[in-house]
Amino acid sequence: MRQTLLAAASLLFGLALPGVPAIAAPDTAFLQDAVAGDNGEVALGRLAQQRSHDPRVRRFGALLVKDHGMAKQQVLATARRSHVRIDAAMMKPDADQARRALMGARGREFDRMFAQHMVEDHRTDIAKFEQQAKGGDPVTARLAQATLPHLRHHLEVAESLPH
Repeated sequence: MRQTLLAAASLLFGLALPGVPAIAAPDTAFLQDAVAGDNGEVALGRLAQQRSHDPRVRRFGALLVKDHGMAKQQVLATARRSHVRIDAAMMKPDADQARRALMGARGREFDRMFAQHMVEDHRTDIAKFEQQAKGGDPVTARLAQATLPHLRHHLEVAESLPH
């Protein structure tokens, strides 16, 4: 108990105490990237609901809005509990670029572009989350592990859409 309190104090006050194990601070960059990714998925999911003519794409868009909205709340709660400040409104540049490109597309072209982006994006995200789950600090590793099943499911759905 005493060792845990000393470790917590060393983290809180930035003290390096001999013989006291350091408690890893949550990976701020991972948390920020996760929120930015969630924001992008929500924005693109809403766009799919509005622009797609394929009911499967519209349903997938709704799933993205729901799941990534909840994931964002989990990331923000983790950041708050860990006293980490992140920009809750930030979006990944590639998601913003995809959103702008998709704004000019309609019908099958929209569906094809959307599906391709979702496959590429979710493959990239799964790799990042797997890496964090294996080698990240305990807080973000648990968050990444809990999020991976949703990301894998999203990839499966995206791969089943017309490309």
